[in-house]
Amino acid sequence: MKRIIIAVVGAMSVATAAEAQTDAELIRRATLAAPAAARETAMVVKWSGNSYSTIREGSGLVCYDHSGAVGEQPFSVQCTDPGNLPRVAQNYQLEAAAAGNRDALNASLTAAESNGTRVRPVFGSAWLSMTGADEASARRHTTIAVPGATQASLGLPEARSAGAWIMNAGTTTAHLMIPGM
Repeated sequence: MKRIIIAVVGAMSVATAAEAQTDAELIRRATLAAPAAARETAMVVKWSGNSYSTIREGSGLVCYDHSGAVGEQPFSVQCTDPGNLPRVAQNYQLEAAAAGNRDALNASLTAAESNGTRVRPVFGSAWLSMTGADEASARRHTTIAVPGATQASLGLPEARSAGAWIMNAGTTTAHLMIPGM
């Protein structure tokens, strides 16, 4: 009996250590999209469906790893304002309902935009992404959320240009595209 108890306690210790290593690896990967100065203080979450659990409390940014999710690269991490978590949750909910069908997902997003149920991102918040075939070859991409913005409201062009421009102008998805970032 004593051997069984020791074996069970030992197995639980190994499982807990493995989970901690998994969380540590998730934190390391997810925060790669954050600026170096923000990596130690960023909140890190783990998504399951359209809900998340907090792996590490933090401030400023929230980061997560969504590598291999529907429509994502094999390596895909992102950081944004914590106020954008409801929008990310809605994205995951709509992606799950579309079951991998890109046309169905686009139709759902368009319907949510049209009927006013599309969750708005925090105006001026950054979406910092790092994506690619693997971590070593991943590229960075930064956009700034400006829901509802147009050329008339911001003074920036609505078509691709050499400088910053507004993509999806006039929608909740409007964001500044920033070349070279």
